[in-house]
Amino acid sequence: MASSDTSCCGAAFWLDLVIIIALVAFAGLMAGLTLGLMSLGLVDLEVLIKSGRPQDRINAGKIFPVVKNQHLLLCTLLIGNSMAMEALPIFLDRIVPPLAAIVISVTLILVFGEIMPQAVCTRYGLKVGAIMAPLVRVLLILFFPIAYPISKVLDWMLGKGHGVLLRRAELKTFVTFHGNEAGKGGDLTTDETSIITGALELTEKTAKDAMTPISNAFSLDLDSTLNLETLNTIMSVGHSRVPVYFRNPSHIIGLILVKNLLAVNARKEVPLRKMIMRKIPRVSETMPLYDILNEFQKGHSHIAVVYKDLDEHKGSPETSENDIERRKNKKTKDELFKDSCKKPKAQVEVSEKEVFKIETGDAKSGKSENGEEQQGKTTLTAAPAKKRHRGCSFCILDIENSPIPDFPPNEEVVGVITMEDVIEELLQEEILDETDEYVNIHNRIRVNMHASQENLPSVITSITQSSSGSTSPNRTSHMATPDSSPATKPLDNL
Repeated sequence: MASSDTSCCGAAFWLDLVIIIALVAFAGLMAGLTLGLMSLGLVDLEVLIKSGRPQDRINAGKIFPVVKNQHLLLCTLLIGNSMAMEALPIFLDRIVPPLAAIVISVTLILVFGEIMPQAVCTRYGLKVGAIMAPLVRVLLILFFPIAYPISKVLDWMLGKGHGVLLRRAELKTFVTFHGNEAGKGGDLTTDETSIITGALELTEKTAKDAMTPISNAFSLDLDSTLNLETLNTIMSVGHSRVPVYFRNPSHIIGLILVKNLLAVNARKEVPLRKMIMRKIPRVSETMPLYDILNEFQKGHSHIAVVYKDLDEHKGSPETSENDIERRKNKKTKDELFKDSCKKPKAQVEVSEKEVFKIETGDAKSGKSENGEEQQGKTTLTAAPAKKRHRGCSFCILDIENSPIPDFPPNEEVVGVITMEDVIEELLQEEILDETDEYVNIHNRIRVNMHASQENLPSVITSITQSSSGSTSPNRTSHMATPDSSPATKPLDNL
């Protein structure tokens, strides 16, 4: 060792050797912490602090104050790493020849200062960072005079580091990867991933995507009578609310609750006009489903008429889409969801008195030739209305004492949407009941279901078999119809 300054096996030799080992370890620690701590995003740490495992919460809580100023931390760790790597050849040159010092220095830095530390901190970055958090705090104080100005320059050039959030499409893919069907170790079930992705996609869907076309919607004519045939038809379709139209099926003016028809005597053929009807909201086909769901939750109605604004579809093909988007952005939620039940308090009191007259049979339209028929009608309309219209009697549609509602000519009714339609889009599955005739009203996919309780087990069996790949030869033989549904039999004795 002619070129070395330190003799072998002396005290100075061992001191230089210890310093070399310490420098390699310090350089490796700085390199590992640089990769481990800087790879932990602020959002990831906040998630671990709030909902991680107990030990992860503790570790994330120790790391978060250190990582909060990312540019200052980065400058501090890089300064420490650079100082260790630059000092290492100086001490190596004192115990080995210059060429050997270069080779040994590169080898030690590469293996023990870069590869091994970064591999360990990549896998156990959270635990290592929590253990070394006190040391990092000390280094932040020691290197502050040098690191702080550099970090401020980085803040000015690149901006301060902010938590990176996933976009909607990325979040849906992220949730899908966490499903147990993806095979990546996730524990989310298929139903959970389906509902979460459905909730994310609901923002992009509008009323047009979930509505039932007006040509396929069941409704009643205002001038019809509640005879046996009409009541049988209402019971066979199984709806709890039925829209009512005037002359034209697209001119829907209100709705009637089926539960208000329970006490109707079919033989007396009560005119539909005499029954209590409610106003029905009107929504634009471009209204987002989340806004419709929020309006439904207010309790005014769980069904609405979907209309298309003809003015928005006018213009040349080149500019129509831009005009539609511009007009749609200008419209408020109240303009898209037109709820006639929202009345000032001064008008609420008047409408409540009018409804009271209808319920007690004092209105002119409620009088009949004999007293018995009038008493029967009073019983069937007044009793259900007490609970149904409590607190929202101003939503009653008074056909006898008010003109037929008219709507702007530029609003073309294209369909009907219900709370169930919105929930189906949220669940991304069809909600079936005993009287459903079609699973998907747009694709008209038939469902093999029957309203009879005695055939219910066989129906469940056939649905289970069909979902697993087998088909039933008599798939359409169990469809409930107004003439054959068992639900219509009790009406024969009315």
